Amino acid sequence: MIRLQRPLPDRYTSASPDELAEWIGEAKRQLGDSLLILGHHYQRDDVMVWADARGDSFGLSRTAAERRDAQFVVFCGVHFMAESADILTAPHQQVLLPDLNAGCSMADMADVDEVEEAWEALGRITDVERVLPITYINSAAALKAFVGRHGGAVCTSSNARAVLRWALGETPSTSGPAGASSSARADKVLFVPDQHLGRNTGFQLGYSADDMAVWDPRQDLGGLSEAEVKTARLLLWKGHCSVHQRFRPEHVDAFRAEHPDGVVLVHPECAHEVVELADHVGSTDHIIRTIDEAPRGAVLGVATEIHLVKRLADEHPDKTVVCLDPLVCPCSTMSRIDPVHLAWVLEGLVEGDVRNRIAVDDATAQWARVALQRMLDIT
Repeated sequence: MIRLQRPLPDRYTSASPDELAEWIGEAKRQLGDSLLILGHHYQRDDVMVWADARGDSFGLSRTAAERRDAQFVVFCGVHFMAESADILTAPHQQVLLPDLNAGCSMADMADVDEVEEAWEALGRITDVERVLPITYINSAAALKAFVGRHGGAVCTSSNARAVLRWALGETPSTSGPAGASSSARADKVLFVPDQHLGRNTGFQLGYSADDMAVWDPRQDLGGLSEAEVKTARLLLWKGHCSVHQRFRPEHVDAFRAEHPDGVVLVHPECAHEVVELADHVGSTDHIIRTIDEAPRGAVLGVATEIHLVKRLADEHPDKTVVCLDPLVCPCSTMSRIDPVHLAWVLEGLVEGDVRNRIAVDDATAQWARVALQRMLDIT
């Protein structure tokens, strides 16, 4: 997806860190309760210090919806997160993204036009009335709306298991001759955009590799045969997180060699061969809770974004918290949000100029809310 962030005035790009901090602090003071700054867990520290609330993408969007006194919601995250906040907030609230170039490579891997083409291709060889689209929260509003229109639901890394169970029935062991349990709403799921979360969740539910197939949108029929499409229970979109896909089994092996009693925590966006080696697998919030609850002196190797890992290490000086990837790759698109852009957006609000507003059109927002509400009803 192409987004265009206009160059900022020299006043901001040439400012010192102290000047930017002074401007941000003064703008916050002037805007008062009309302003809510949200900071995603992966955000850089020099931005996170200004956040009124921090959390994961969906949790922050719900926080914005609950803070109805906040007329301006500045989301220090990425584009799809700001869209979700706009979908959930009231009409009088306006959501801003400090840098329009802060996108998500995973979300961009599932363009809604490509998904619609895949849906049409599926319809030519199978009954799409028995297929449910499920989209990870890390997706554009247009894709969430597509899912809502076709009876599917959104999921998060915390509730993907419950959402897939809702779609496909309890477990494979309860399946009848056709492979779908009596409680299933569908014979198969098209899971977008993260193949790894879909695969890891499928294995958790008891499905085998033979029950899953990867759909490559750049190939005819996803690069699959008709037989493969018809027999698969989970069609996994060929997408991934550019950060979590970096973690490899050798990183886990090296950590365990150095710390035999260490604990490995892995995000489910990692590849399955990494997840298999972990002591704990779960969402960002699960990783945070696990580290919070670990005993003093614990050594924890974490497979997730480096800004969060370093923050957790700083917040738990009585424990050793390290990133499993020695090259410590940050979320480069998230890092586009910086004090320069934050100061520019906030001073604009003080001047009455709403910059970089993210607004989802009514029709898209309506169907995206349907998909989000299904998720909430399920969980």
